[in-house]
Amino acid sequence: MKRLQVFLLGIVLILGILFGVKVVLNAQTADKDTSSNNTLVIFNWGEYIDPELMKAFEKESGYHVIYSTFDSNEAMQSKLMQGGTRYDLVFPSESAVPKMLEENLLLPLDHSKIIGLENISSYLLDNKFDPGNQFTVPYFWGTFGIMVNQTNEQANHITKWSDLWKPEFENDILMVDGARESIGLALQSTNQSLNEKSSEKVSESVTYMEGLRSNVKAVLTDEIKTLMINNDAPIGIGYSGDAAFVMGENPDVKYVIPEDGSVIWTDNFAIPKTAQNFEGAYAFINFMLRPENAKQNAEYVGYATPNEKAKEMLPKELTEDQSFYPSLEMIEGMEHYEYLGKETVEMYNDLFLAWKMGL
Repeated sequence: MKRLQVFLLGIVLILGILFGVKVVLNAQTADKDTSSNNTLVIFNWGEYIDPELMKAFEKESGYHVIYSTFDSNEAMQSKLMQGGTRYDLVFPSESAVPKMLEENLLLPLDHSKIIGLENISSYLLDNKFDPGNQFTVPYFWGTFGIMVNQTNEQANHITKWSDLWKPEFENDILMVDGARESIGLALQSTNQSLNEKSSEKVSESVTYMEGLRSNVKAVLTDEIKTLMINNDAPIGIGYSGDAAFVMGENPDVKYVIPEDGSVIWTDNFAIPKTAQNFEGAYAFINFMLRPENAKQNAEYVGYATPNEKAKEMLPKELTEDQSFYPSLEMIEGMEHYEYLGKETVEMYNDLFLAWKMGL
């Protein structure tokens, strides 16, 4: 009996050891599955990539993609500054890049590891926010302008920002809820730069916006698209990609790049300081820079591709539409959003908030 007890105890001990070994091996496997070598963590704007392309990338590369989204540059920057979460690739707007560099949130790119940079439109490279594209590569680009319902005869004649102040547009305009955008269009409508830093000039433009109050139906963000689709207002302010989406749902809507000024902007690939899987990040950039993938992504998202070879694959009726692919002459008359510094940004935000409160 005693021998049996010893024998059974031995079996229990062996099973315990084997179980412990299994736990360790499982833990090591789990660590491997979520390690920097096997997982790519992407932080992007919502609905800003074709999900089928991510599946194709995972299948081709063997990487497991964890995809998280943000709804503003500020939210993205805040997350990176907290430093508790790992991201291997982020997609900042150009206006956010200088501040991110100031905060040491981005790592320099190794151009020798990037395949396809030569396909990017030259006018989107080497801009003031990132000379030499040391930290960023263009992902999408576009403009900022006016969505107009063509069934409204008066609205259909809009060609400039300054037209929005006309009395016939009372309660007709869906204004975008953004200080830089809204004050910027007021500045441009009076032949000033949307990157104006003078508190006196910015204040004067906000005073000028008082004359726009009676024409503003609401100040909104994504809701503008739904309301324009449903014919709830004849005029909506927004980005070219939003306009493309609206036009796809409502053929009565057209997009106007204002003659008195507009914005040319890029959203960009960038590698943050939290990155661990550098090879995976470069693999994904290269995958998305392939012309066939850039074309597919542009068709899904609706924004203009910076990839010239991808552009050649897109329908002519799209790429020849200067509302979405403006000519170089038009582009030369546009401005980029520049980072104005913390104090100036706060000034814009405070003045715009006060203007909104008066609606």
